[in-house]
Amino acid sequence: MSQRLQDKKAIITGGGSGIGEAICRRFAAEGASITILDCDADAGQGVADTLGGQFIQCDVADEQSVMTAFSQLKNSPPDILVNNAGIAHVGEIATTCPEDFDRVMRVNVRGPYLCSRAALPAMLERGNGCILNLASVAAKLGIADRFAYSTSKGAVYSMTLSIARDYVERGIRANCLCPARVHTPFVDNYLKENYPGEEAGMFAKLEASQPIGRMAKPDEIAALAAYICSEEAAFVTGAAFDIDGGFTLLK
Repeated sequence: MSQRLQDKKAIITGGGSGIGEAICRRFAAEGASITILDCDADAGQGVADTLGGQFIQCDVADEQSVMTAFSQLKNSPPDILVNNAGIAHVGEIATTCPEDFDRVMRVNVRGPYLCSRAALPAMLERGNGCILNLASVAAKLGIADRFAYSTSKGAVYSMTLSIARDYVERGIRANCLCPARVHTPFVDNYLKENYPGEEAGMFAKLEASQPIGRMAKPDEIAALAAYICSEEAAFVTGAAFDIDGGFTLLK
């Protein structure tokens, strides 16, 4: 690895599994000190122990939980914040109940808002910092049966642009990633729960929906995240990076 994140301190939300775990591992390999915020104590602590990082149990949708987490940082405040924690939901507007809509918005939108708000003061005092949000191709495209999820990721995209614009002259960069489908344990569990006995066939259909012929690997998302959060991308802010295997070509 290039060690391009050497001596950087990074907070990654939802770092206990999936894309978040891959980002933690890549950042650590690039020389960063890692702090994981996750509601799953076993998963988050396990990744932190492996990487020699810090784990803080945190509900990113809860203001007090976020404030408490940031007050526990044993290292100096973060140079990098990756807002990765998120949840999915399947359904169109007519089949999405208000409770499910609110739950998705709390985690996927309120979470990045609260964590960014908590990280910004120290970044502003230092005069530099990087915020990377995990959005989705769903933020830009109409995807069937993803009403609440698409709405939340559209908000994350707009939030990114707003932070970038408000703080560009004060040394803060804000960008977001817009992945298409990524092969994580979430996908495997979704297929197991919803298509028992048909997992292999459904998996093949999901892969075929990407023009490149497969889903993304978490490590591929992490590699792009490492570049965006490094000094190599010092001129990059207010950008949304599609990493979608050509998925947007279909729209």
